[in-house]
Amino acid sequence: MHVPDGFIDAPTSAVTAVVAAGALAVSLRGARRELDERTAPLAGLVAAFIFAVQMLNFPVAAGTSGHLLGGALAAILVGPYTGVLCVSVVLLMQGILFADGGLTALGVNITDMAIVTTVVAYAVFRGLLKVLPRTRRSVTAASFVAALLSVPAAAVAFTLLYAVGGTTDVSLGKVATAMVGVHVLIGVGEAVITALTVGAVVAVRPDLVHGARELRQGLKLRVNGVLVDAPTAPVAARASRRALWVTGLVTSLVLAGFVSFYASADPDGLEKVAHDKGIDAKTAEHAAADSPLADYGVKDVSDARLSGGLAGVIGVGTTVVAGSAVFWAVRRRRTGTPSEAH
Repeated sequence: MHVPDGFIDAPTSAVTAVVAAGALAVSLRGARRELDERTAPLAGLVAAFIFAVQMLNFPVAAGTSGHLLGGALAAILVGPYTGVLCVSVVLLMQGILFADGGLTALGVNITDMAIVTTVVAYAVFRGLLKVLPRTRRSVTAASFVAALLSVPAAAVAFTLLYAVGGTTDVSLGKVATAMVGVHVLIGVGEAVITALTVGAVVAVRPDLVHGARELRQGLKLRVNGVLVDAPTAPVAARASRRALWVTGLVTSLVLAGFVSFYASADPDGLEKVAHDKGIDAKTAEHAAADSPLADYGVKDVSDARLSGGLAGVIGVGTTVVAGSAVFWAVRRRRTGTPSEAH
């Protein structure tokens, strides 16, 4: 779904850049309400995890692969505003360092992959939770459906952008049918990854999952026949959060640095459709094509396994640092607000 330079014309790309900038500004304000001292570190980790899993292309049809988009996962774990920022950080790192997704198309990619997926997924997720029982299984099930629908929604959004500013003369009906068809299949993979990840975090720390906050119930103790709130254990809670963060970071490093070597080499959904339908005829060379990490490999490292693994590890490290810096800054702005401090 990473749109390269040349697919969408300059005026449309400029409009989407303005839309993306406005959405990011709104998200920065909204994230102040979502982030606290517990969830700010998790947000940086979510961005790094999305980067890592996006390197794991999985086969979905003959000659076609797909990968996680991440909007649903981020929105459910850390909130919709923070989720938009998480995916945007990933897209920025991929575009600048790895020449993945055009720089002039950055507004298109943020609008499509960060905004559309997050908004659609979180709306579906919240709607399902209103009718489902308040259980952890409901959170996992709602995550599955939300993620499943977010991917074809992004495919529809790209088709609309192509209809407005596509640089090639290809039948819109053919593009729409091919895009939605293949991305429904990719959505199944997205749904499985999202549900498994959300379910795993909810099982150990539901209080850290933004979408599961309604499930929180304080521990009760029976004292002299009366139920009272149990005292909190801040030290144990911090240790638990640290263990979760370390586990998530190690998992991301292993996925990007080792497992990614075994990912499918087939073109992803957009690449396949673009090639088959001819909408890639005016693709421009990426501005960062000479980057030392272009195409997810380290320049001058001849061993493919080592080159890809090092690139993945560098990408995870860079993303977690950049993401954590952004979210800690947003968190500090919140704590620095006079009304909040008072």
